[in-house]
Amino acid sequence: MRLAITHETRYHYSPQVQTAQHVAHLQPADTPCQKVISHWMQVEPAATVQHNIDAFLNHRSYWALTKPHDGLMVRAHSEIITSAIATGTTSATNTRQSWESVREHFRYRGGQPGDVHSGFVFGSHHAPVHEAFLAYAQSSFTPGRSLVQAAQELTARMHRDFRYESESTDINTPALEALAEKRGVCQDFAHIMLACLRSLGLPARYVSGYLLTQPPPGQPRLVGSDASHAWASVYLPELASHACQGWLDLDPTNDRTGLASPGEDYVRLAVGRDFADVSPLRGVLQGGGAHTLEVAVTVAPLDE
Repeated sequence: MRLAITHETRYHYSPQVQTAQHVAHLQPADTPCQKVISHWMQVEPAATVQHNIDAFLNHRSYWALTKPHDGLMVRAHSEIITSAIATGTTSATNTRQSWESVREHFRYRGGQPGDVHSGFVFGSHHAPVHEAFLAYAQSSFTPGRSLVQAAQELTARMHRDFRYESESTDINTPALEALAEKRGVCQDFAHIMLACLRSLGLPARYVSGYLLTQPPPGQPRLVGSDASHAWASVYLPELASHACQGWLDLDPTNDRTGLASPGEDYVRLAVGRDFADVSPLRGVLQGGGAHTLEVAVTVAPLDE
C-alpha cells in the first residue's frame, strides 16, 4: 500500500516566546513492513534543523529559535510503501513460547548476560508497574499459555471493555485512572497495555504512528481530519531472528495484532518506553504565556 502522510502542527503564543528549543519525532523509519519513499519537514520561523538517531533507533529532528516569535508551524510530509510481513515457516499463530518462559528470560540473575530489550520490562512514567494492571491482565495470562495467545486475548478484551471517547483524557491522565474508568483514547489504551504486560514481567514498548482511516461511503476523505495513532508491542525472544525482530504489535483500540505491524494500513513513526520518549513535537520555551495548539493530520493512498 502506498500512503502519503501530512502532519501539521501550529502553536500561537501570547505574549511572544523569546527563545525556544524543539525536538520532533516526525520521520518514519524503514521497517520490515514499511519503506520510506520520501520525507521532508518545514519549520516556521525558519530554523536550521539537525537530525540524529536516538537511543531507540528513531529518527529525531531538533532546532533552536533564538528570536522572539508569536507562533510556530511544523509541517512534515512522508510517502510510504507498507506491506505485510513475509512470515515464512514461523508466524505468530504457531509460536508456542509461554509467557512465563519469556518472563523468566528477562528475570535478573547476577553474573549472567542480559538481554538488550530488558529496559522495556521496567515501569515508566506513563506506564507504571502496579498490582491493578496485574489483576486486570491475569485472566488472560493463565499458567502455561503461549504469550501470543494471551496477548491477543488481552488486546481483544480491552477492545470490548474500554470505551473510546475523544477528549475524555489528555497526556496527563494517569493510566491507572483510565483503567479504573475504562475509557480514553488510543494513547491511554497503549499505556494500559504496556503497564499490564510490564506488571507481568514482560518487555513491551510504545509505538507512535498513523492509521489510514476510511471515510463514510460516498463521502470524500477530509484533509486534516485524521490523527496520530498509538499502540503497543510485546517482545518474544523466540522470534528474535524472524523478520519481525521479535516484536508482536498489539492495538487494543481496534483489536488488531500482527508481527512488526498490526496491518498494511498502519505507519510506524517511533518506538520508546512510553509517549514521553516519542512525542511528535516538544520543546522548552523562554517567555510566552497562554498558547493555542492546532494539529491537522492527513493519511491518504497516494493514488487519490
